[in-house]
Amino acid sequence: MAMIAAPLKSTEAIDFEKPLKNFIKNTYADQFKSDEFDSQISELNKLRTNAVCRKLDRHVSSLDLLHRYYDQLVALEGKLPIAEGQVSINFKWYDVFDKGSVFAGSRKQTASNGNYEKNCVLYNIAAMHSQIGAIQSGEDDESLKKAAKSYQQAAGIFKYLTTNVYTGVQHVKTYDMHPDTLAALAALMLAQSQECFFDKTRQDKMKDAIIAKVASANSDLYAEALKLLQVPHVRDNVNKEWIPIVAGKQALMHGYSEYYQALVCRSSKKYGEEIARLIHAVDLLKATETRGGGLLKMKPLLSKYEKELAAAKKDNDLIYSDVIPSVSSLKSPEGAIIAKVIEFKGPLCEDFSDLFEKLVPLAVHNAMVTYENRKVGIVNREVSKLRESTQLMNTVLASLNLPAAVEDLGGDNVPQSLLEKSQKLQAAGGLESIDQLFSELPDLLERNRQILSEATRELDAETAADKEMKERFKEKWSRTPSDQLTAGFRTEGNKYKQILDNAIQADQVVKEKYNNNRNYIAILSQTEKDIAAVLPPASAASALKDSDVVAELRNHLSKVDAIKNEREVLESEIKSASSDIRSKFMSGMTADGSINEESISNTDLDSLFGTLIQQVQESIKRQELLLNNIQDANTRFSNAKQTNVSGQKREETLSKLASAFDVYMELTANLKEGTKFYNDLTQLLVRFQSKVSDFCFARKTEKEELLKDLTTSLASQSSAPPPEAPKHHQNKGH
Repeated sequence: MAMIAAPLKSTEAIDFEKPLKNFIKNTYADQFKSDEFDSQISELNKLRTNAVCRKLDRHVSSLDLLHRYYDQLVALEGKLPIAEGQVSINFKWYDVFDKGSVFAGSRKQTASNGNYEKNCVLYNIAAMHSQIGAIQSGEDDESLKKAAKSYQQAAGIFKYLTTNVYTGVQHVKTYDMHPDTLAALAALMLAQSQECFFDKTRQDKMKDAIIAKVASANSDLYAEALKLLQVPHVRDNVNKEWIPIVAGKQALMHGYSEYYQALVCRSSKKYGEEIARLIHAVDLLKATETRGGGLLKMKPLLSKYEKELAAAKKDNDLIYSDVIPSVSSLKSPEGAIIAKVIEFKGPLCEDFSDLFEKLVPLAVHNAMVTYENRKVGIVNREVSKLRESTQLMNTVLASLNLPAAVEDLGGDNVPQSLLEKSQKLQAAGGLESIDQLFSELPDLLERNRQILSEATRELDAETAADKEMKERFKEKWSRTPSDQLTAGFRTEGNKYKQILDNAIQADQVVKEKYNNNRNYIAILSQTEKDIAAVLPPASAASALKDSDVVAELRNHLSKVDAIKNEREVLESEIKSASSDIRSKFMSGMTADGSINEESISNTDLDSLFGTLIQQVQESIKRQELLLNNIQDANTRFSNAKQTNVSGQKREETLSKLASAFDVYMELTANLKEGTKFYNDLTQLLVRFQSKVSDFCFARKTEKEELLKDLTTSLASQSSAPPPEAPKHHQNKGH
């Protein structure tokens, strides 16, 4: 008996290369090179082409291709999400029931959504199952089992799609993917699976009562499929021979059930009921031919039933004289449904290998980015505490002219500590180096401003174009408004603008501090002889150089050097602290792809930095005590000195020179960090602009496609789209 197979959907070729490469470059650039996944993307392109763009044989090898592509799409979801504003790829699929026309072209739907692509591929998997089932001979046990299972699998997928089709699109524009059509296909596949089991009961020569029950259930299943196929927008679009075949089979299976129940009656010596059921079976076979529109040939079977009916009547007339009940008084045999929907669940490949296995799920990547921001915040905070404390210590010592004051007790030479500062400053590049760093900042700033400005301009232009189309086509312009899709871009752009504004203010503070100290930095950039010439004459305090108070000060100053050295090591340890946070996030990811980032991050960071933070606090406390001791000793030292006016001026100059050195080292570090900051920000802004450009290009392509469809539709005034599904269908899809 002829079986119905769902046709395969057709699509147009797409290229994953540019959108996937750009997304990987913009999202995973800190982990991978831009060309690291070229071969995998190429393989994905081949996989899609082979799975959905070429004609497939009705064979399990075709299912293997479709399964592998579907599983790959699922694997991509968490890593390379295909959606507007993320990986923008427009998938175009055609309606299998639309033959097209000269004026309107073929009915199709385009969506930039990975779920839409998945659903269309799933449809083809179900259709391929139905086609594999339909080509089975049904003449042996193995082929019947294979066909039955194929139809059950198809039924499960079509059933799944009825409640999940709206995960891919807000509005279904093709009849083949409408929930009503999918429900009809699911019911039809289940009925055909039951028919395979019916054929098997006959081949296995099971008891007549069992065969009657299986046939009765099969008639009910075909009746349900027929009801769903006769929904107007389904009936008007499915292949024209489907409804006659299903209507005919519903009558045929009813006829079979009556016939085999008649045989049960014969065995039970209920000859009158046997005749009534044979009469009904003959009538149903005649109805099969009528309803089937000539597609179902019943002549041989009808002749057989009519002969058996005539023989039964003859025997009853001559021998049994049993009362023949009316057909209307007969109860249909109780049904026994053997066919069960095989519920859809993935993965579909037993040996699936993800092409992008090296990429962590986007949820893990985002958690790692957030974690890194938390970590950077802690590092910057603790390093800032150390540097600010050291800067405070340097400022206090410079104000006291230490250590120069205790080194300057022997004459008019330049104090050794100041000479060392001068040498360090000159080794660091002196005035020329710091002036060069200052001169580079404006260009770096302007470059970042221009990149951000261009990204903002592109967003504004895309939004304006979308609003223009909405005003022109009103409700027919059904795609998601730009304002909804660009909210994330706008927030990110505003964040970068605020970062630039803050950086400009910080640059001004650095510049002002430099200007206030530039003259003294220039002196330190000169020779020892030139520095000595600038210093006022020394005071007569040489008698104090071996005193207890000077020894005490020198001891305290050695502790200052020790604290500074310890802090260099501590800062290095803070900056280099690391852990395998990736594996912790992977382990902590739930089945639905969510991660409790905050809890995992805080636990890890507490473990990583707890001891180091405590060491920072202890270092600052030691400094407070040490500075108190230094200030106390310095007060006694100052009181003991016979300081004249010349000596005071010399101490003031030495103090300013020492302070200028500290400012130089601080500003040089700040400027180098600022240069690195602007360069790093440039990379972030380039990625941001690239994401914006990709989004705008995808939206432009989508706009042109939608505009083309609308123009064609308005010109041809083609038939209306499928009716909107009930609310509960749409709710299930979201």
